[in-house]
Amino acid sequence: MASYDLKNKQILVTGASKGIGHAIADYLMKMGAQAAVHYNSDEEAANMLVNTYPETHSKAYQADLGNYNDVINLFNQVLSDFGKIDSIILNAGVFISHSTNEPLEDWFKVWKKTLAINLDSVGILTKLGIDHFKKQDGGRFVYIGSRAVFRGETEEYLAYAASKGGLTSLARSVARSFGKDDIKSFVIAPGFTRTQMAESFIETYGEERVLNEIALNTLTKPEDIAPLIALICSGLMDHATGSTIDINAGSHIR
Repeated sequence: MASYDLKNKQILVTGASKGIGHAIADYLMKMGAQAAVHYNSDEEAANMLVNTYPETHSKAYQADLGNYNDVINLFNQVLSDFGKIDSIILNAGVFISHSTNEPLEDWFKVWKKTLAINLDSVGILTKLGIDHFKKQDGGRFVYIGSRAVFRGETEEYLAYAASKGGLTSLARSVARSFGKDDIKSFVIAPGFTRTQMAESFIETYGEERVLNEIALNTLTKPEDIAPLIALICSGLMDHATGSTIDINAGSHIR
C-alpha cells in the first residue's frame, strides 16, 4: 500500500463502468476515496464496482454524456449527494471509425457524436467544476487524452483525434488560467490499452500488429494507469499541473 490514502476525498469518474475508468475508480476506492462512478448503459457493472467498497459510501450515476442536460444533472446530483467534489476524472469517450470514404452526411454524424461525448461534455463538466472549485478553495481535474494528439491518428479516426486534441488544449488552459485559484489540471495520454473497446480492433487486425508498435512485451492494461491518477488526486503532484504524462508503452516518445 502506498504511503498516502484518499480518505475524505470525493471524486467523480466518468465512464467508470468498464475499461480505464473502471480501473481508476476501483483503485481510488481501494485507497479510501468516495467515488461517483458514472456509467451510460452498464448499470450492473457500475453497481457491482461500487458494492465492492461499501465502506467508502460510493455511488453509481447514470448519464448520457452526449446529452447536455444529462451532463449537468450528473454533476449536480453528485454534488448534492457528496456535499463536495475534490477531483474530476474526465475519462469517458468513444472511439468510432468513420472513414473519409463514407458519404459526408454519415461521416459528419460520427464526428458530431464523438465531439459531443469526448469534448462537449468535458467542457461542461470543466465549467461546472471550476465554479465549484472556486467556492471550496481548489480542486483537481484529470483529463484522459491520447497519444493520438501528438502522433496523429489513422484516417478512420479523425474525430477521435480532434476531440482529444481539444481536450488536451482545454486542460492546459485550465492549468494556466486557474492555478491562483488552487485549481490544478493534468492530462494522461495513454497509447493502445487493453480494454473492451480495444478488443474489437485486436480481433480485426490481430494483437501482433499492436505489439509491433510498442517498446515493451505486453500491452498496457487499465491497471497500469490507475495508480498515477490516485497519486494526482492525493495532491502529491500539484506542482506538475499543466503536465501531459505519456503512458503508451514506448510507442510514442516525445
